[in-house]
Amino acid sequence: MKWESHIKGFVGFLKLERSLTANSIKAYKNDINKLKDFIESDRGEKSLNEIDREDLEAFIFNLNEVGLIPRSQARCISAIKTFYKYLMLEELIEKNPAELIEAPKLPRKLPVYLTVEEIDELIANVDLSQPQGQRNKAIIETLYACGLRVSELTGLLISNLFFEIEVIKVIGKGNRERLVPINQSAIKYINLYLKKVRIHQKIEKGYEDFVFLNRRGKPLSRVMIFMIVKELAAMAGISKNISPHTFRHSFATHLYEAGADLRSIQDMLGHQSILTTEIYSHVNTQHLIDTLEQFHPRFSK
Repeated sequence: MKWESHIKGFVGFLKLERSLTANSIKAYKNDINKLKDFIESDRGEKSLNEIDREDLEAFIFNLNEVGLIPRSQARCISAIKTFYKYLMLEELIEKNPAELIEAPKLPRKLPVYLTVEEIDELIANVDLSQPQGQRNKAIIETLYACGLRVSELTGLLISNLFFEIEVIKVIGKGNRERLVPINQSAIKYINLYLKKVRIHQKIEKGYEDFVFLNRRGKPLSRVMIFMIVKELAAMAGISKNISPHTFRHSFATHLYEAGADLRSIQDMLGHQSILTTEIYSHVNTQHLIDTLEQFHPRFSK
């Protein structure tokens, strides 16, 4: 069985057809190599058409035996299912043995989010006497105003700011583009940063269009955004374990609590599936329970 050539073709499929990130492609490739090693060592020399559901279930059982956590098992099963879909599309197999394979049920964790008051307090702790303070305030305002992923923020381009119609264009997962509304507060602080701070920077060649830059004139890294958020949270006395992604959760949670419909929130967040967005309806339910626990004299879980 020519595993190497099939895996190489699969990697190409993930890049061109699925537009997955480099990290996701690497993870999928590693998972298929695990399957390859298991089949070769435990099930003998089998052709693609000879591998059946029993072989795949034995592999999954082995993942559990070696102590792989359920989340990693689920990703591995997803990789196998995608691999076999590719093989079917390429007509390299006649039947799909992975079709009925089920991933382990994963507990759904409710996302951590900030209250409006906590966000206000965090923003109030930005030191505007420093040049990077104006930039950092614009960053926090934009994260919360638009519900961006950190990669979407670091990749935000000046040419994609359409402030006259109050929208920005962001590049999301899989290089998918979407238009996101932006409020006047975020517009104000981005403009202040661009016109009072960034304009005086020496910018490295090739990065002239990026909105948020470090002191060396290059785009900010994900780690730097994380550090900015952590430092501001500590200064504001916020004990929650937050990250840049917390502002995305806060954006969606506050919209849902105010009555926005899930489909609109899905579009703004750039979720491919409404199922991903539905987590915010559960967050809202938890908010109601917390309110009852706090204020109702006879309420208990």
